[in-house]
Amino acid sequence: MKLFESTGQFVTYAVVLMLIGTGIVLGVGSYTFVYAQGFSYMSDDAAVCANCHIMQDHYDAWIKGSHHAVATCNDCHTPHDFLGKYLMKAINGFNHSFAFTTGYFHEPIQINEMNRRVTEQTCRECHADMVHAIDFAPYHVEPMDCIRCHDSVGHMR
Repeated sequence: MKLFESTGQFVTYAVVLMLIGTGIVLGVGSYTFVYAQGFSYMSDDAAVCANCHIMQDHYDAWIKGSHHAVATCNDCHTPHDFLGKYLMKAINGFNHSFAFTTGYFHEPIQINEMNRRVTEQTCRECHADMVHAIDFAPYHVEPMDCIRCHDSVGHMR
């Protein structure tokens, strides 16, 4: 018994199945984006970062921290160029959604290497004069990480 009468019929069924699958993925993805208030993550509002309950402690600590009056989450945790900022937001948005949906993340939440490098770079950009003087002091062989000594500056503990 033949399942398909012609190659054309097979292609038609394959295309229909792909369109249905694509529709399901786009529908579920769109629903999730709207339900999770995805557009709010495009803003610089620091309160948005606390939408996930696990970030509430970090948000509360930022309010008490020394950078509260001068920097939001995006100022420290995303690159300062337009493309880099929104690319980082997209990567982190996907990673956070996946982690919180599956429950697969370390508690307390920890910064990963990519985000640590971005944060280090933003420290260096905002405090360039001071960092330059420290990095090129005669007793330093190579530049030190700001976060090594100042890990709680943005988030008072």
